Amino acid sequence: MTVPTPIVDALPPMRVAERLGRLREQFDVAGIGALLVTTGANVRYLTGFSGSAGSLWVDGSRAVLLTDGRYRDQAPAQVASAGVDVEVVVTGAGQPSPLRTLSVHVAEVGLEAGSITWSEQRGLAQVLDSEAVFTEGLIEGLREVKDDGEVARIEAAAAVADAALAAVGPTIAAGAVEADVAAALDHAMRTGGAADRAFETIVAGGPNSALPHARPGPRPLAEGDLVVCDFGAVVDGYRSDMTRSRRVGGTGIGPEAEMLAAVLEAQAAGLAIVAAGVPAAEVDAACRAVLAEAGLADAFSHGTGHGVGLDIHEGPGLSSSATGSLRAGQVVTVEPGAYVAGLGGVRWEDTVLVTDDGHRPLTGSPKVL
Repeated sequence: MTVPTPIVDALPPMRVAERLGRLREQFDVAGIGALLVTTGANVRYLTGFSGSAGSLWVDGSRAVLLTDGRYRDQAPAQVASAGVDVEVVVTGAGQPSPLRTLSVHVAEVGLEAGSITWSEQRGLAQVLDSEAVFTEGLIEGLREVKDDGEVARIEAAAAVADAALAAVGPTIAAGAVEADVAAALDHAMRTGGAADRAFETIVAGGPNSALPHARPGPRPLAEGDLVVCDFGAVVDGYRSDMTRSRRVGGTGIGPEAEMLAAVLEAQAAGLAIVAAGVPAAEVDAACRAVLAEAGLADAFSHGTGHGVGLDIHEGPGLSSSATGSLRAGQVVTVEPGAYVAGLGGVRWEDTVLVTDDGHRPLTGSPKVL
């Protein structure tokens, strides 16, 4: 069970109770009379339940959380705390699934295509007294726009990560080992109030920094190395994401310094146009234009950003293939990068809240060349 912390106690509540109604409004368009929610983050979003085993039945008038005996006490407590009208049913060995009874008067039941395996679908076909219809993105679309409580949790997670970097940053010097720096960041986030790290912390130096998702290893940092630190914290289930790059020692000139400056300029160009109504692909294009001008077009090998929330990667995506425009209340990253084998890599990343007239940064660590 999630244990309250001083950080969480000070945060505004989330508007969980209204989410089931907004989900039900989509049923007619999706062609379903009910939805079986099996994605853990989606179950938590709709009910407040954070356990590792649970599915949620939602129809036009009823919501039932199905879990096992491990969560007999936790599930009702978290649902009540979230203020949602959800019945909790504890299932176990030898007990018939309540899904057959729940689905008797429903013609089509939606299943989440992104989380149901083929074997699970076959098993549910034997249980449900309805036709199964695959759905995509019904809840994920709702999750894209955050309420004030969600934003506050992401911002709190970002503040924990900012403080961790401030504490550990001075140790990022020649001789420091990548894995040790990563472990120090993780420890600082934990002691700073994080429930967990948001994802596996990346600390990559020298040639390893040219790998966008390098894993920290036993390599000591060397004088002149480019170093990429990509990390985040979790507060009450919500995540932060930030990347800072630097060069160990060096003269401040040369291709490493030029890459640091070019990618930072690219990020600034992308951030400058983030606002409600702006096509997501245009943010990506703004970053790429700067890197192309610097001769680094081919060195930028991933999308410019993504949404952040209960998952570290959510909608919307900010890439050249992105469709749709940004909306106020979305929380996104802007993280252009450049990676050159044999030389190293650079990435600058911030998490920001999209507003009607621009954006508000949630990550705050300095970006120093």
